Amino acid sequence: MSIVKSKFLKKIFEDYPNFYKKDLEKFFNIILNEIKYSLKKGERVEFRDWGIFYTNIQKERISRNPKTGEKVKTPKKKTIHFKMSKKMFNKINTNE
Repeated sequence: MSIVKSKFLKKIFEDYPNFYKKDLEKFFNIILNEIKYSLKKGERVEFRDWGIFYTNIQKERISRNPKTGEKVKTPKKKTIHFKMSKKMFNKINTNE
């Protein structure tokens, strides 16, 4: 099951009805923008007891188009990775 932003905000609003929906959405957007900004600068983003977002740089390389077999130059790029904390791992993998 995946969750989209609107369903996530709706769930938060149900749990905390004393906040306005527009304020929750603004707060959520600020958090996401800060995460994006930090990752763009190459910094790690760590949420204690939850996990870490970090970037790696894939080197420039020569790859192959699987359809035609033609060689293609792939530029270097950043990739985002997530590593969950041990606490999160244990919560997901217990039989509770």
